[in-house]
Amino acid sequence: MLLLFDIDGTLLRTEGAGLAALNDAAAALFGPHVHCDGIPAAGRLDPLIMADMLVRAGIAPTRETMATVRAEYARRLPARLASPAFTVRAMPGVDALLARLRGEAPRAGAVTGLLTGNYEETGRMKLQACGIDPGQFQLNVWGDESPSDPPTRNDLPGVGLRRFEARHGRRLEAERMVIIGDTPHDVACAKAHGGRALAVATGKYGVDELRNAGADEVLETLEETDRVLAWLLGG
Repeated sequence: MLLLFDIDGTLLRTEGAGLAALNDAAAALFGPHVHCDGIPAAGRLDPLIMADMLVRAGIAPTRETMATVRAEYARRLPARLASPAFTVRAMPGVDALLARLRGEAPRAGAVTGLLTGNYEETGRMKLQACGIDPGQFQLNVWGDESPSDPPTRNDLPGVGLRRFEARHGRRLEAERMVIIGDTPHDVACAKAHGGRALAVATGKYGVDELRNAGADEVLETLEETDRVLAWLLGG
């Protein structure tokens, strides 16, 4: 079994520190007229958010320009995460759930990992800022790993399944993969590959919206550890 967690809105909340850091990076590189305000972000890939920001400002999102913005974003994110202006924290129930999974997932033959729109370096920064050890996740798929142009989140579960097969020497049936996320994008990417989706209403979307998106299970939070574990490991 493969359990893949989203980061923002699912495992943690940064209260906009990431988007503020991206705005800092854009302003430093191009001027204050370049920013991501108003661009949809929840559940989307960092490369798409960044490209939308550049295109809106009339800047071509070339490989070189995107790499420059990415590096500047990573340089500025730690200061925003440490700022008292933002409340950076793990979501309710997350610490207890991850602690239990560290012991119970191996016994159940499950691998835990991340499937997120974040770039690797900045996703790890967010986890560490919330006291979550990135090293506990064994198989990760990051926001820049879609093979499509433009990239799409629906590609990412396929990357995860191929990575599982390469590392473990066996194919994993898609229904043995679970995406845990807080947006319809997380649900859609799971369903695009025949996986299961556990949606949690700790982000922008409510229970009804997530249920209507097709999630197999919807929870208000991840606080009921026994219930969450039974669902994740019992499938």
